[in-house]
Amino acid sequence: MSEINRKYEKIIRDYEKHCRRIEQSTYIDISESPQEKLKRKKQLERDYITWFEYYFPMYAKSKSAWFHKRMANILIKNPVVNLLAEIYRSGAKSVHLDMGIPLYLYFTGELHFMLLVGETEPKAKRLISDIQAQLTTNQRLINDYGKRFKYGDWSDGDFTTSDDAKFLAIGIGQNPRGAREGAERPDYIVVDDVDSKKRVKNDRLSREAHDWVWEDLKGTFDEGATRARFVVANNNFHKNTIINQLKVTFRHNAKKARERGKNSKYYVLTVKAVKDLTSFEPNWPEKTSAKYWKEKFEDFPYRSFMREYMHTHIQDGAIFKPEHIRYKKRLQLRQYDALVFYGDLSYKDKGDYKAMLLIGKAGREFHILKAFVRQSSRADVAYWLYNVYEDLNLKKYPVRYWIEGLFAQDEFVNDFDLEGDNRGYYIPVVADKDPKGNKFDRIESMVGYFERGNVYFDLNIKDGEDTQTLIDQLLAFEKGSGANDDGPDALQSGIAKLNQATYVGKFDVRLSRRRDVINRSKNRF
Repeated sequence: MSEINRKYEKIIRDYEKHCRRIEQSTYIDISESPQEKLKRKKQLERDYITWFEYYFPMYAKSKSAWFHKRMANILIKNPVVNLLAEIYRSGAKSVHLDMGIPLYLYFTGELHFMLLVGETEPKAKRLISDIQAQLTTNQRLINDYGKRFKYGDWSDGDFTTSDDAKFLAIGIGQNPRGAREGAERPDYIVVDDVDSKKRVKNDRLSREAHDWVWEDLKGTFDEGATRARFVVANNNFHKNTIINQLKVTFRHNAKKARERGKNSKYYVLTVKAVKDLTSFEPNWPEKTSAKYWKEKFEDFPYRSFMREYMHTHIQDGAIFKPEHIRYKKRLQLRQYDALVFYGDLSYKDKGDYKAMLLIGKAGREFHILKAFVRQSSRADVAYWLYNVYEDLNLKKYPVRYWIEGLFAQDEFVNDFDLEGDNRGYYIPVVADKDPKGNKFDRIESMVGYFERGNVYFDLNIKDGEDTQTLIDQLLAFEKGSGANDDGPDALQSGIAKLNQATYVGKFDVRLSRRRDVINRSKNRF
């Protein structure tokens, strides 16, 4: 048996197993009278979430979120509508937009032709297979609405119901023009999770995909149709994703409608996994807790978490590349030409990252010896600094201690003095008041040091969480990405201070008489 046949058989077995689970989970009350059933059905249809949680118990293990209700209300109340659902990964957008809401609209007479678009044709077929599975094996749907499945097969991406509703699945880029069932054209089109990491790296292919969705696909609606629901769903992980490109158009069209005093037919619903990275309060608290998301954030690479769950565009190695990250064993502290601590401490106590680095310069090389890059308080930074000072016995070495001094310098320095009060001595932390210029340009200017192999991380801190966070922020650094850059900012400022210190210390002023300069010149006239 070929590999393709084995894969196909496994897909069929999984589908059949899924159907059995649906059948087992949707038991019914056989003693219910026709009047009681009709009354219950009408009550359920008054609210989509209640309807969904009754008919699909295997998916409704957690109470639906506020944004599931919001999506449903937009699509149910607006027969002609464009919805962009920018929902974080694992936010159950596919369950509702590809199955729950379409079936609700179908059973209430509002959907006659659904066209589902996936990243590839096989993926689209798997997505639409759940609708056929529900129509053929969901006992609660069959009990209340009767057997509706007529003919066709999800494995062909094409099936029809007994009342001639059609469900069709295609992959992105396939020709959708002329898609029809008799005189019917699609009245519900959903584009789900179609972006690939390979395509978004190619600007031309990304533009072509966007144009295909906006022109070819959307053009399959019947002109002047009284029902035309257009849905695009994905997490927004890259600037070239279809959902990110369409977001600009949706917002522009919504703004134009408001300016004309009309109700907009364009909706953008953006939902991140958590409301912020301080409290980690979830947007779906019925399913997950703040503790769950905080632990996931700590376990996940920073840039991956921000892309998949927070709609932040971070490209790996856009400026600083993985091959730039190098390690070596550090020198003895007395062997460095200069040593500097530099801290970039945000004004908010715990809202942003605090970064402080110990960097040494030896010849042309810069060695990152210690790192603190955390969402924490300034008091925690001070505590860490004093511990490093004692552990490395830094009183023996001429180390300079700087913090960025743009805001509330006295307050910032005071945090370190308070820790000194507890220890009985003071580290001479000084606020750096020198003008710095554009942050992006400053940080990008470091890339030359990395490309030439002049920046190294001490092997002793290679596996530390702070080191990995600093590396994540370097690799994520890109103009407009929205990623945190406190670590790279502290590194750039520290390197600048080291260059100042070694320039003064390494080069003596040399004076020459004008006559000597003339005598040494080949052309003396």
